[in-house]
Amino acid sequence: MLIKLDNPKILSTVISLLSELVLEVKAKITKQGFEITAIDPANVALVSLKIPTKIFSQFEVDKDYELGLNLEDFKQVLRRASASSSLVIEKRENMLNLKIQEKSKRDFSLALINVETEEKKIPSLNFSTKVELDSGSFAESINDASIVADSCSFTAIENLFLIEAKGTLNSAKIEFNSDEVKINAKEKTKAKYSLDYLMKFAKASKLADKVIVNFSNDYPARFDFINKEGIELSFILAPRVEEE
Repeated sequence: MLIKLDNPKILSTVISLLSELVLEVKAKITKQGFEITAIDPANVALVSLKIPTKIFSQFEVDKDYELGLNLEDFKQVLRRASASSSLVIEKRENMLNLKIQEKSKRDFSLALINVETEEKKIPSLNFSTKVELDSGSFAESINDASIVADSCSFTAIENLFLIEAKGTLNSAKIEFNSDEVKINAKEKTKAKYSLDYLMKFAKASKLADKVIVNFSNDYPARFDFINKEGIELSFILAPRVEEE
Protein backbone atom coordinates (compact mmCIF):
# COMPACT_ATOMS: atom_id res chain seq x y z
CA MET A 1 0.00 0.00 0.00
CA LEU A 2 1.39 3.35 -1.08
CA ILE A 3 -0.49 6.63 -1.47
CA LYS A 4 0.81 10.11 -2.28
CA LEU A 5 -0.61 13.58 -1.70
CA ASP A 6 0.79 16.63 -3.45
CA ASN A 7 -1.13 18.89 -1.05
CA PRO A 8 -0.79 17.31 2.41
CA LYS A 9 -2.33 20.37 4.10
CA ILE A 10 -5.75 19.00 3.10
CA LEU A 11 -5.18 15.85 5.12
CA SER A 12 -3.58 17.82 7.95
CA THR A 13 -6.66 20.04 8.25
CA VAL A 14 -9.20 17.22 8.42
CA ILE A 15 -7.15 15.08 10.81
CA SER A 16 -6.78 18.07 13.13
CA LEU A 17 -10.58 18.45 13.13
CA LEU A 18 -11.12 14.77 13.88
CA SER A 19 -8.54 14.74 16.66
CA GLU A 20 -10.67 17.19 18.65
CA LEU A 21 -13.40 14.54 18.87
CA VAL A 22 -11.59 11.19 18.92
CA LEU A 23 -8.08 10.03 19.75
CA GLU A 24 -7.83 6.53 18.29
CA VAL A 25 -9.50 5.43 15.04
CA LYS A 26 -9.56 2.72 12.42
CA ALA A 27 -8.80 4.28 9.05
CA LYS A 28 -9.86 2.30 5.98
CA ILE A 29 -7.90 2.40 2.76
CA THR A 30 -9.86 0.90 -0.14
CA LYS A 31 -9.84 1.28 -3.91
CA GLN A 32 -12.44 4.03 -3.39
CA GLY A 33 -10.18 6.13 -1.17
CA PHE A 34 -9.39 6.95 2.47
CA GLU A 35 -12.16 6.73 5.09
CA ILE A 36 -12.61 7.19 8.82
CA THR A 37 -15.84 6.75 10.78
CA ALA A 38 -15.71 7.13 14.56
CA ILE A 39 -17.79 8.00 17.63
CA ASP A 40 -16.52 10.28 20.37
CA PRO A 41 -15.90 8.75 23.83
CA ALA A 42 -19.10 10.27 25.24
CA ASN A 43 -21.21 8.69 22.45
CA VAL A 44 -22.66 12.10 21.66
CA ALA A 45 -21.16 12.71 18.20
CA LEU A 46 -20.22 10.63 15.17
CA VAL A 47 -17.76 11.82 12.55
CA SER A 48 -17.24 10.49 9.04
CA LEU A 49 -14.43 11.43 6.65
CA LYS A 50 -14.21 10.35 3.02
CA ILE A 51 -11.31 11.33 0.75
CA PRO A 52 -11.71 9.99 -2.81
CA THR A 53 -8.82 8.54 -4.78
CA LYS A 54 -8.79 11.52 -7.20
CA ILE A 55 -7.33 13.70 -4.42
CA PHE A 56 -4.17 11.57 -4.41
CA SER A 57 -1.49 11.85 -7.10
CA GLN A 58 -0.56 8.21 -6.49
CA PHE A 59 -2.84 5.51 -5.08
CA GLU A 60 -1.47 1.97 -5.09
CA VAL A 61 -3.87 -0.26 -3.14
CA ASP A 62 -4.18 -3.95 -3.95
CA LYS A 63 -6.75 -4.77 -1.24
CA ASP A 64 -8.64 -3.17 1.65
CA TYR A 65 -6.51 -2.05 4.60
CA GLU A 66 -7.43 -1.10 8.17
CA LEU A 67 -5.00 1.17 9.95
CA GLY A 68 -5.23 1.72 13.69
CA LEU A 69 -4.12 5.33 14.18
CA ASN A 70 -3.41 7.55 17.13
CA LEU A 71 -4.68 10.82 15.65
CA GLU A 72 -2.58 13.02 17.92
CA ASP A 73 0.63 11.38 16.67
CA PHE A 74 -0.61 11.39 13.06
CA LYS A 75 -1.59 15.06 13.33
CA GLN A 76 1.81 16.10 14.68
CA VAL A 77 3.61 14.54 11.70
CA LEU A 78 1.17 16.01 9.16
CA ARG A 79 1.75 19.47 10.61
CA ARG A 80 5.41 19.18 9.60
CA ALA A 81 4.39 19.21 5.93
CA SER A 82 4.19 22.59 4.18
CA ALA A 83 1.88 23.57 1.33
CA SER A 84 4.74 23.13 -1.14
CA SER A 85 5.69 19.64 0.00
CA SER A 86 4.35 16.22 -0.96
CA LEU A 87 3.51 13.36 1.37
CA VAL A 88 3.96 9.65 0.73
CA ILE A 89 2.20 7.21 3.07
CA GLU A 90 3.24 3.58 3.00
CA LYS A 91 2.26 0.64 5.22
CA ARG A 92 5.12 -1.64 6.26
CA GLU A 93 4.05 -4.51 8.50
CA ASN A 94 2.80 -2.91 11.74
CA MET A 95 4.24 0.52 10.97
CA LEU A 96 3.05 3.47 8.92
CA ASN A 97 5.86 5.21 7.07
CA LEU A 98 5.34 8.87 6.17
CA LYS A 99 7.75 10.67 3.85
CA ILE A 100 7.61 14.44 3.53
CA GLN A 101 9.33 15.52 0.33
CA GLU A 102 10.46 19.08 -0.39
CA LYS A 103 13.98 20.55 -0.38
CA SER A 104 14.90 17.85 2.11
CA LYS A 105 13.36 14.40 2.54
CA ARG A 106 12.08 13.54 5.99
CA ASP A 107 10.90 10.12 7.12
CA PHE A 108 8.61 9.35 10.05
CA SER A 109 7.46 5.94 11.26
CA LEU A 110 4.32 5.62 13.36
CA ALA A 111 3.33 2.43 15.13
CA LEU A 112 -0.07 1.14 14.06
CA ILE A 113 -2.21 0.46 17.10
CA ASN A 114 -4.91 -2.07 17.92
CA VAL A 115 -8.21 -0.22 18.09
CA GLU A 116 -10.71 -2.56 19.70
CA THR A 117 -13.97 -1.13 18.44
CA GLU A 118 -16.66 -2.45 16.13
CA GLU A 119 -16.84 -1.04 12.64
CA LYS A 120 -18.85 2.18 12.78
CA LYS A 121 -21.43 3.08 10.16
CA ILE A 122 -23.42 6.25 9.61
CA PRO A 123 -26.96 5.56 10.88
CA SER A 124 -29.95 6.02 8.65
CA LEU A 125 -31.90 9.02 9.94
CA ASN A 126 -35.11 10.65 8.73
CA PHE A 127 -35.05 14.44 8.85
CA SER A 128 -37.90 16.91 8.40
CA THR A 129 -35.71 19.96 7.74
CA LYS A 130 -32.74 20.71 5.52
CA VAL A 131 -30.83 24.00 5.56
CA GLU A 132 -27.92 24.84 3.26
CA LEU A 133 -25.83 27.88 4.14
CA ASP A 134 -22.41 29.45 3.87
CA SER A 135 -20.06 27.57 6.21
CA GLY A 136 -18.34 30.78 7.30
CA SER A 137 -21.67 32.31 8.34
CA PHE A 138 -22.53 29.12 10.20
CA ALA A 139 -19.20 29.20 12.06
CA GLU A 140 -19.67 32.87 13.00
CA SER A 141 -23.18 32.15 14.29
CA ILE A 142 -22.00 29.26 16.45
CA ASN A 143 -19.19 31.39 17.88
CA ASP A 144 -21.68 34.19 18.60
CA ALA A 145 -23.97 31.78 20.45
CA SER A 146 -21.11 30.34 22.50
CA ILE A 147 -20.51 33.73 24.12
CA VAL A 148 -23.74 33.51 26.13
CA ALA A 149 -24.50 29.80 26.67
CA ASP A 150 -23.29 26.21 26.39
CA SER A 151 -26.10 25.11 24.07
CA CYS A 152 -28.21 26.61 21.30
CA SER A 153 -31.43 25.82 19.50
CA PHE A 154 -32.04 25.54 15.77
CA THR A 155 -35.48 26.62 14.59
CA ALA A 156 -36.71 26.44 11.00
CA ILE A 157 -39.93 27.44 9.35
CA GLU A 158 -40.69 27.90 5.68
CA ASN A 159 -38.63 31.06 5.12
CA LEU A 160 -36.59 31.41 8.28
CA PHE A 161 -33.72 29.67 10.07
CA LEU A 162 -32.83 30.77 13.61
CA ILE A 163 -29.92 29.95 15.87
CA GLU A 164 -30.66 31.03 19.46
CA ALA A 165 -28.75 30.71 22.73
CA LYS A 166 -29.93 31.72 26.18
CA GLY A 167 -27.77 31.89 29.29
CA THR A 168 -28.73 32.82 32.84
CA LEU A 169 -28.60 36.54 32.06
CA ASN A 170 -27.62 36.91 28.41
CA SER A 171 -28.90 35.73 25.06
CA ALA A 172 -28.00 35.69 21.36
CA LYS A 173 -30.15 35.28 18.28
CA ILE A 174 -28.94 34.87 14.69
CA GLU A 175 -31.53 34.96 11.93
CA PHE A 176 -31.27 33.81 8.31
CA ASN A 177 -34.04 34.28 5.76
CA SER A 178 -34.63 32.30 2.58
CA ASP A 179 -32.78 34.94 0.52
CA GLU A 180 -29.57 34.06 2.39
CA VAL A 181 -29.93 30.30 2.88
CA LYS A 182 -31.78 27.40 1.29
CA ILE A 183 -34.49 26.16 3.63
CA ASN A 184 -36.56 23.03 3.09
CA ALA A 185 -38.82 22.58 6.12
CA LYS A 186 -41.83 20.26 6.09
CA GLU A 187 -42.99 21.75 9.37
CA LYS A 188 -41.83 24.13 12.08
CA THR A 189 -38.78 22.40 13.51
CA LYS A 190 -36.85 23.02 16.71
CA ALA A 191 -34.03 21.19 18.50
CA LYS A 192 -31.24 22.06 20.94
CA TYR A 193 -27.56 21.05 20.63
CA SER A 194 -24.31 21.37 22.57
CA LEU A 195 -22.21 24.35 21.53
CA ASP A 196 -19.02 22.62 22.64
CA TYR A 197 -19.47 20.10 19.82
CA LEU A 198 -20.87 22.62 17.34
CA MET A 199 -17.80 24.84 17.73
CA LYS A 200 -15.59 21.88 16.81
CA PHE A 201 -17.75 21.04 13.79
CA ALA A 202 -17.77 24.67 12.65
CA LYS A 203 -13.99 24.56 12.17
CA ALA A 204 -14.72 22.48 9.06
CA SER A 205 -15.58 25.81 7.40
CA LYS A 206 -11.84 25.84 6.57
CA LEU A 207 -12.50 22.86 4.33
CA ALA A 208 -15.74 23.73 2.52
CA ASP A 209 -17.64 26.85 1.48
CA LYS A 210 -21.07 25.37 2.26
CA VAL A 211 -22.60 23.27 5.02
CA ILE A 212 -25.82 21.27 4.82
CA VAL A 213 -27.66 20.96 8.14
CA ASN A 214 -30.37 18.31 8.52
CA PHE A 215 -32.44 18.09 11.71
CA SER A 216 -35.87 17.36 13.16
CA ASN A 217 -37.76 18.15 16.37
CA ASP A 218 -35.64 17.06 19.37
CA TYR A 219 -33.71 14.72 17.06
CA PRO A 220 -30.06 14.22 16.06
CA ALA A 221 -28.66 16.69 13.55
CA ARG A 222 -26.38 15.95 10.62
CA PHE A 223 -23.81 18.42 9.26
CA ASP A 224 -22.24 17.79 5.84
CA PHE A 225 -19.21 19.73 4.66
CA ILE A 226 -18.28 18.82 1.07
CA ASN A 227 -15.48 20.71 -0.62
CA LYS A 228 -14.93 21.31 -4.33
CA GLU A 229 -12.38 18.50 -4.59
CA GLY A 230 -14.90 15.96 -3.29
CA ILE A 231 -13.72 15.52 0.29
CA GLU A 232 -16.71 14.77 2.54
CA LEU A 233 -16.64 15.52 6.25
CA SER A 234 -19.87 14.76 8.10
CA PHE A 235 -20.94 14.96 11.74
CA ILE A 236 -23.99 13.60 13.54
CA LEU A 237 -24.83 15.14 16.90
CA ALA A 238 -27.31 13.95 19.53
CA PRO A 239 -29.80 16.59 20.73
CA ARG A 240 -29.83 18.23 24.16
CA VAL A 241 -32.98 17.18 25.97
CA GLU A 242 -34.94 20.13 27.32
CA GLU A 243 -35.25 20.24 31.11
CA GLU A 244 -38.76 20.52 32.48
